[in-house]
Amino acid sequence: MKTSLKRRRTKSTKCFYSVQDTDLSVLHQTMAQCCKEIKETVQMLASRHKDIHGSVSKVGKAIDRNFDAEVSAVVAENVWDSPERQKYLSETIVEHLYRQGMLSVAEDLCQESGVVIDMSMKQPFLELNRILEALRTQDLRPALEWAVTNRQRLLDLNSTLEFKLHRLYFISLLNGGISKQQEALQYARHFQPFASQHQRDIQILMGSLVYLRHGIENSPYRSLLETDQWAEICNIFTRDACALLGLSVESPLSVSFASGCMALPVLMNIKQVIEQRQCSGVWTHKDELPIEIDLGKKCWYHSVFACPILRQQTSESNPPMKLICGHVISRDALNKLTNAGKLKCPYCPMEQNPSDAKQIFF
Repeated sequence: MKTSLKRRRTKSTKCFYSVQDTDLSVLHQTMAQCCKEIKETVQMLASRHKDIHGSVSKVGKAIDRNFDAEVSAVVAENVWDSPERQKYLSETIVEHLYRQGMLSVAEDLCQESGVVIDMSMKQPFLELNRILEALRTQDLRPALEWAVTNRQRLLDLNSTLEFKLHRLYFISLLNGGISKQQEALQYARHFQPFASQHQRDIQILMGSLVYLRHGIENSPYRSLLETDQWAEICNIFTRDACALLGLSVESPLSVSFASGCMALPVLMNIKQVIEQRQCSGVWTHKDELPIEIDLGKKCWYHSVFACPILRQQTSESNPPMKLICGHVISRDALNKLTNAGKLKCPYCPMEQNPSDAKQIFF
C-alpha cells in the first residue's frame, strides 16, 4: 500500500515538473521572439533617425547662413526717441489691435502708454468687429442692417455689398429645403432694387427654386452652396466699411511690417557690399535709402517723382518744378543748372528764367 502510494506521488511529481518545463520553454521562446522584434524595431528606428538627423542637423546651418541676427546697421538710430514719434507708434499699434478685434489688449496698451483714443475713433472699429464676428458665425442680420442704413453711401461707391448679403441670405433659405420655399419667395422681393444691375444673378437664384424639392446640392445650381462665399462676404464688407470710414483695407502696421520684411534682405545685402568696399559712411544719411527697393504694386499708394537729373526722389524740401517748356526737374537740380540768372533746359534748348518755374503737387 505504502509502496503504491509512493509510486503515485513520484509519477505526479514527474508530471508536474514536465508541465512546468514545457511552460518555461514556451515562455522562453516567446521572450526570445519579443526581444528579436524589439531589437529589429530599434535598429529600424535608429536607421530612420540617422536619415532624419542628417536633414535636421542642416537646418541650423541653413538658418545661420540665411538669417542675420544683427540688423541694427540698417536701422536709423534713435528713430523712436522723441515722445511725439513714440506717441505715433503707440497710436498705430492701438489702431491695429482695434482692427483685429483685440479690444481689451488695446485698452491695456492705452493705459500703460498714456495714449488717449477718442471714442469717435474707437466706435467704428467696435461696430466693424461686431458685424464681422456675426458674419463668421453666418449671421447676416447685423451686416444687412448696416448695409441698409448706409445704402446711399454704398451706391456712391458702386458697391455690391447689399445685394450679395441679400443673395447669401436667400441661399441660406434654400438650404432649408422645401419647408423654406414660401419664405424664400417672399424674401425675393428684396432683389427688386437691384434688378437692373444684377438681373442674371437674380434669374439664377429664382431658377434654383425649381429644384428645391430634390435638393439644390443635386441640381445644376449646386455652386450656390459653395462655402467660400462667407469668406468672400467678410472681405467685401471689410473693404467697403473701411472705404466709408476713410481707412485703408489693411492695417498700416501690418503693411509696414510686411514691407520691412521684403526690404530687409536687400538692405542686408547692400550693407555687406558697402562694408566690403569700406564706404560705410553712406549709412549716416538717414533721410533716404541708398538703393531703390521694389515692394510690388500692392504697396503703391501715391504717386512719386524722381528727378531725372539728380536721380533723387523729390520731397517737401526738394519739390518737383515744372519748366516753361513742360519738362519737370527737382528744385535742387534747377538751382544747380541756373547760371547767371538763366536756365537752359537739360532736355531741350529752350532758355528761360528760373523764377518762371512752377512747383507741381501730386
